[in-house]
Amino acid sequence: MSAMSNSNWSRRSIFRAAAGMTAAGALAACGGNNGRGGGSGSGTNLVQYFHAYGEAGTEQAIKRYAKAYTKANVTTNWITGNNFEAKLFSSLLTKQAPDVFEFHPQLQLVKSGQVADLSDIIDPVKDDFNPADIKSHTVDGKIYGIRMIDDPQFFYYRKSMLEKAKVEVPTTLDELLEAAAKLTTSKVKGAYLGNDFTAVQNPIIWSAGADTLDANNQIAYHTDGVVEGLKKLRQLFTSGHVLLDAPTDFWDPSSLNQGLCAIQWGGMWSMPAMQQALGDDLGIFPFPSIGSKGKQSVYNGGWSMFVNAKGNNVEAAKAYVKWLWIDQKKYQEDWATSYGFHIPPRSSIAAGATKLKSGLPAEGVKLFTDYGHFDNIGFDQTMLTAFADVIANSVRKNGNPEAALDACDKKVNVELKKLFG
Repeated sequence: MSAMSNSNWSRRSIFRAAAGMTAAGALAACGGNNGRGGGSGSGTNLVQYFHAYGEAGTEQAIKRYAKAYTKANVTTNWITGNNFEAKLFSSLLTKQAPDVFEFHPQLQLVKSGQVADLSDIIDPVKDDFNPADIKSHTVDGKIYGIRMIDDPQFFYYRKSMLEKAKVEVPTTLDELLEAAAKLTTSKVKGAYLGNDFTAVQNPIIWSAGADTLDANNQIAYHTDGVVEGLKKLRQLFTSGHVLLDAPTDFWDPSSLNQGLCAIQWGGMWSMPAMQQALGDDLGIFPFPSIGSKGKQSVYNGGWSMFVNAKGNNVEAAKAYVKWLWIDQKKYQEDWATSYGFHIPPRSSIAAGATKLKSGLPAEGVKLFTDYGHFDNIGFDQTMLTAFADVIANSVRKNGNPEAALDACDKKVNVELKKLFG
């Protein structure tokens, strides 16, 4: 699910605000009731934090689920604005900290003791979850966080525009550059990769046949293939064939729907809105391969629910999380398929998700299955920011990719030493 459509901030981009991890101070009231009353339960009061999704009905759905819980009063803080991370992590340092919050698997949350071990409630249904989702939330054999939705990202394209320009669907980055050139007209740009290109920073790594970190938690992204990919992105950025400074960022389907571009990077959550606007004139393809060792890739974003281990109601919060995100399969399917399209992380729910069984949604599931990559829990905020700087310096600016990667390596190695010794 996307961020608010009136914000330039993307919660689904690879680059997430690093400053939030060290932010201090009280959280200003925002986006909903910050108190601990209300709800239909009795006894314990719980507060859960969600960022403000852009899809209609999401806030109402989360509050409806919470209201149905009878063993505690659950209040939802629906946080608007463009700095959810900063507000969340500031809040976690205060007495107003949430009991439950959504975020992404991040090792520093575990290392700091901020998130509770949920192994006891997940283990009985562990085999029903996508193994990659379990792996991305596991540290030293313990599972921290429950995956709510998987959000694959890929390129969307207008079939009619490619046919008119006699362009085949690109399978390599070179072919994408050629396609963008042929598709560009006086009114339409050939491609759109987000306003600052950071949305594709991890796909650049994976499509070059590399990874963020290796099995020993050492740098794996600094390869000749990644350097080649950065150079190609620089060519695309300066070509005049790519849409820059769009009214909204990649998470919003408007650029493709309104004919501003022929190809747009986006998430599966946008598919219903795109289908409504474009009908059958819509196709998808993975991020193209880069170099001789490259492979096409699909980034799997998504959201997970965590319990604040430093809160006053840890066991009550775990019980609520178990009730909603393990026991209530109807709510889980509703959350995954009624407000944009997402892949349920549980096999039993995905098997019954009829909206994803045919047509373009089924193609999205297949791309996810065949080419999907998940976040590495050890590649944290600081490292994401460091690689975002590589994109800024070597793609949006005319810096040397090797020098940019060397600078990134220094920052990443400092962080790796903190996390792994």
